[in-house]
Amino acid sequence: MEFGACSSVHNSAQFINFSPVRSNFHRPTGYSQLSSASFRFPTSVSSRGCLCKAILNETARTAGKVKKMVGAHSGGFELSGLTALSPLDGRYWGKVKELSPYMSEYGLIYYRVLVEIKWLLQLSQIPDVTEVPNFSEEAKSYLQEVIDGFSISDAIEIKNIEKVTNHDVKAVEYFLKQKCQSNAEVAKVLEFFHFACTSEDINNLAHALMLKEAMREVIFPVMDELIKAICNVARDNAHIPMLSRTHGQPASPTTLGKEMAIFAVRLSRERKELSEVEVLGKFAGAVGNYNAHFAAYPDVYWPCIAEEFVKSLGLSFNPYVAQIESHDYMAKLFHSLIQFNNVLLDFDRDIWGYISLGYFKQITKAGEIGSSTMPHKVNPIDFENSEGNLGMGNGGLSHLSMKLPISRWQRDLTDSTVLRNMGVGIGHSLLAYKSTLQGIGKLQVNEARLSEDLNLCWEVLAEPIQTVMRRYGVPEPYEKLKHLTRGRSVTRESIRDFIEGLDIPKEAKTDLSKLTPETYIGAAVELAKNVGNCVNAVMGMNIV
Repeated sequence: MEFGACSSVHNSAQFINFSPVRSNFHRPTGYSQLSSASFRFPTSVSSRGCLCKAILNETARTAGKVKKMVGAHSGGFELSGLTALSPLDGRYWGKVKELSPYMSEYGLIYYRVLVEIKWLLQLSQIPDVTEVPNFSEEAKSYLQEVIDGFSISDAIEIKNIEKVTNHDVKAVEYFLKQKCQSNAEVAKVLEFFHFACTSEDINNLAHALMLKEAMREVIFPVMDELIKAICNVARDNAHIPMLSRTHGQPASPTTLGKEMAIFAVRLSRERKELSEVEVLGKFAGAVGNYNAHFAAYPDVYWPCIAEEFVKSLGLSFNPYVAQIESHDYMAKLFHSLIQFNNVLLDFDRDIWGYISLGYFKQITKAGEIGSSTMPHKVNPIDFENSEGNLGMGNGGLSHLSMKLPISRWQRDLTDSTVLRNMGVGIGHSLLAYKSTLQGIGKLQVNEARLSEDLNLCWEVLAEPIQTVMRRYGVPEPYEKLKHLTRGRSVTRESIRDFIEGLDIPKEAKTDLSKLTPETYIGAAVELAKNVGNCVNAVMGMNIV
């Protein structure tokens, strides 16, 4: 039977299951292999009284091809930019890789190692803990070198230990015990690694340090660069008149620079809010009461020691906790990051619209293609990429901010897997910032197009004319201008004829007659030129 000859084919497909050989992806040692997956492929379609062999054969051939592909690849795939499931680790890796030392699994392990060693050093400073005497400078240097010299191979070794322990934090403790056996001083106190700690004591501080360092070293500098770039666009174009649009309709003129200045100031406010979020840490044991601490050393006031230790890491101390630090500060941080992203998304869409109106041209690059079929196109892809990634980032950050502060009783484990995704929302945000920056760098103002739009909209002068009429007591000024302009073609001549017929002082008529859509811009130029001062005042520092 030929394809299409079957007159009563149903759209319900039968499926077969097959389980490919366990995928042997090459990934860093210590990562567990993926479990066998079950794939389902349609093999036939049923019909009333007839079977469409063409569809059956094609479907079977497709299933066979996929089986063959999976079989061929299952033993040869390596984790790479082409095989990564997340585009952040694949296509976009080059733009977000500076987050990796902080927000990756490696980063989490590194900060766990740091916290464990710093806690051992803190114990050595407590007089009542005589079992951990003050370390010599040589021993301190040795421990610091474990932190400073921590490498990918060290992290892989910890992951190998985790294969046995099936516990990631305990694996760090065992690694440190092995690592420090060669130092005589430290070897005597190996059991004081992880002393009186629950895993969350280590993890919450590690997560806090990951966030704080990633924001300070990666995110804030790019945010500042973005704000500075928008400030520069504002000041460079402070004097260029532009038709405003409210509700999409022509409105009182502004300048291109002033509209850019709005975003610079908005973003600077959100950037400041982010920098002021207090990053908290706890170190109070299994349920926040220092139970084990006091059982071992009842004469030490452990809450004070814990506060001193947390603050020594550059974090603020949270004294009232269950097993976990409550994550409220994280929710605040992520909400603030979402709001920064929302403002930038608003900017992206406005620029996209201005490009569509022809207010901006985009500088082209040799060899680049805008459309695979329309050679003339130069698409605003950077702003579109940014908008898409801001949405992806906000989706992840929104879940984090709503989920993390909620934990059953003294704790459950739902936060653990979610916290491993902090880098996803932040990574998409970083990618968006860089895309917007790249897009800004391509913008070229089309003053002729801006002027053309203004000169087609003389009706925008209805606002100043009726306002001056109010000043001089002319009755029903709004209604008179409404009759003149609404639904009618308005020109320079019709506006000036109307002004000449007004019963107002001659000087006022002269001033109104001098107005054009391009000069009716109020204080826009001054506002745009002063944007740097405003941003610096908001931020409390000079960034522009």
